[in-house]
Amino acid sequence: MKLFNSMGPNPHVVRMFIAELGLDIVTIEVDLMAGENREEEHLKRNPSGQLPALELDNGDYLAEITAICELLDEINGHSDLIGKTPEERAETRMWVRRIDLQIIEPLTNGFRSAEGYELFKDRLHLIPQAADDLKMIAQERLQWLDNQLDGKEFICGDRFTLADIMLYCFLNFGASVGQAISEENKNISNLYSRLSELDSSSACWLKRTE
Repeated sequence: MKLFNSMGPNPHVVRMFIAELGLDIVTIEVDLMAGENREEEHLKRNPSGQLPALELDNGDYLAEITAICELLDEINGHSDLIGKTPEERAETRMWVRRIDLQIIEPLTNGFRSAEGYELFKDRLHLIPQAADDLKMIAQERLQWLDNQLDGKEFICGDRFTLADIMLYCFLNFGASVGQAISEENKNISNLYSRLSELDSSSACWLKRTE
């Protein structure tokens, strides 16, 4: 397998997940700022031009971070990161979807429509006048999530999962673009601090490149 990697929170999720699984996967860097992800070579891997992308052993390509992480977990024997039972896997997927739709989507779209406007304006349909509202939605849903974390070690109770990894990586990104964690969200702040101490959280670039 080969992982086509870049800067940004989506590749960060997959790198952290791979590090937690203890895998060693060849990585190839794709330069987003130079537009390499929009060139024909990469569009053959992922027609949407997004990263990361995983080249499978049979030569096929897989994109989308949840699909990549679930595949890696399944072929490596099912860990707590996704779940060891059907019930645990369903719980993880429930929280991953909630975090993705309710927090990540407004957070990232708020950034793209404001600070990232010049970078994305020719690639995506953006609504600059909605940027502040999108950021507010993300903060409101983070407050809701903070309440759900009362009495929990992780999002799925005592299991550290993909849901935690996704939340951490995108909160880390948010902090770098003016969407910091509110001091009122003490449960999320505590979880973020604990996850930031994991070796996997700093898996900025994997070990081997071609």
